[in-house]
Amino acid sequence: MDLLTFVITVIVVTASGALAPGPLFFGLLIHGSKEGASAGFSCAIGHTLVEFPLVLALSLGLLAAASEPTIKGVIGLVGGVGLVGFGALQIYSTIKNKPEFGEVPKNRSVPASSLMLGLALTGLNPYFILWWLTIGSVLIVQALAFAAIVGVLIMYISHVWMDYAYLTAIAHLGKRGKGLIGSRYYKLVLIAFGLILIYYGSTFILNVVKA
Repeated sequence: MDLLTFVITVIVVTASGALAPGPLFFGLLIHGSKEGASAGFSCAIGHTLVEFPLVLALSLGLLAAASEPTIKGVIGLVGGVGLVGFGALQIYSTIKNKPEFGEVPKNRSVPASSLMLGLALTGLNPYFILWWLTIGSVLIVQALAFAAIVGVLIMYISHVWMDYAYLTAIAHLGKRGKGLIGSRYYKLVLIAFGLILIYYGSTFILNVVKA
């Protein structure tokens, strides 16, 4: 896999996690309505403080897997099934007009600062942890095989910029009072990404079967 193909794969696959509304999305709308785009940037920093150490820890744990065909096959199979499952769930929840995975209940308090919001709603989000343990692990193994730890850094940079751009945009729209959840075009985007996830997941599974 060449560098460009690898980066495109990371961006397309990780967009599913970034674009799917969840606890962080809805909590940020509250902060964004008061602070604007700066709330989104601060929230993204908090998100990174949890995510980056997790990615490094998984990378060190999966370092040997990059050269072991059997382990790579198991991870590819689990990640492929995870992609298909998350893609199907995203399409189903969007069609059912509930495009989120664990919306924050109305009676739950939101952390006072945007930074703490990013820390708390990232670390306590089971969808986030499960994503990195399944789908994310496939990308990490591919990154390690591509260029060891340098490949992991390339993978993470290709992933994390989207969090900063998306969360900053959400906070800005929250300040201006413009919502996305009810938008027909936004739902079409979510469905499209759901189909893309199913495609990539099927590809991962087929590659394992053919190996």
